[in-house]
Amino acid sequence: MSNASTTRMPPLQGLYYFYQAAHLGSFKAAANELFVTAAAISQQIRLLEEWLDTPLFYRQHRKVTLTPEGEILFSHAQQGFRSILNGVWLLNNDPGPHQLSLSTVPSFSQNWLVPRLAKFRASYPDLSIMLESTTTLNTFEQSSIDLCIRYGGGHYDGLHSEWLMGDILYPVCHPLYQQQEGIYTLEDLPKGHLISDMWRDMDWTRWLNTVGIAGGSSTITYNGSNYAIEGALSLQGIVLARHSLVQRYIADGTLVRIGRAAVKPTNGYFLCAPAGYFKRDKVDQFCCWIKQQADEFKATWPREITLYNDTHAVTQREH
Repeated sequence: MSNASTTRMPPLQGLYYFYQAAHLGSFKAAANELFVTAAAISQQIRLLEEWLDTPLFYRQHRKVTLTPEGEILFSHAQQGFRSILNGVWLLNNDPGPHQLSLSTVPSFSQNWLVPRLAKFRASYPDLSIMLESTTTLNTFEQSSIDLCIRYGGGHYDGLHSEWLMGDILYPVCHPLYQQQEGIYTLEDLPKGHLISDMWRDMDWTRWLNTVGIAGGSSTITYNGSNYAIEGALSLQGIVLARHSLVQRYIADGTLVRIGRAAVKPTNGYFLCAPAGYFKRDKVDQFCCWIKQQADEFKATWPREITLYNDTHAVTQREH
């Protein structure tokens, strides 16, 4: 075997013809299976043997048998083609039609998705839900996840993404903190402690520059929106938050919005999975439902706001 053949893939057509002939024990049977002639099978296998510089079959009058080298190659080819066929099957079939497995970041699942899931369960009571909260994008390999919901620019290698909804960013704090520090307008922001999330478009300096306000700088930084929001709930300061994550706290008076300015980031929420997964009935049902929920949520955006567009490019890893 040449050095080149150990570092390059052999001809795939010849390899597949070899696999079928070895599996069926006959060039003729392989030809019938693949709807080609026995001569075509023989020619491709001969080319493969020349490429490998080793015989793969003992040719006998009515049958063929594998050489020791052919036995080794068949063992590995069998594993490889079975794995490929399993992958193709998974792309177009649902191994668990009665369970919907979702993955999204903890802040979105806790503050937006989970409070709404009862509505979905009421419409599809026979479908069980498994929700995984993680900041790591699921690769869908060796995983039972059917669908991811992620916040970013929607570009995920090897995955199909569908737009779910946008968001807006504005400052909020606890009403007691607001009263204690006298923070009622954007110009009052320097009186308080500014809480930041490490996510790039949640940066206070970025937000203040976009709206044209000199409001001081962040004094507390958390790695995660849940922690940043909890900081505001525990009277630690003012947090720059996504509307999707704090709207329910504003609705019940637990948090209050400061000023009338809001920034619309370039990022948004996306539904993402391998393209074939979107053909699954349960995924299609969930996508239709959550897109309707997102449309309804748009109506909760605060009125009488000055909305600024964040035109800065976000280079941090999406999540």
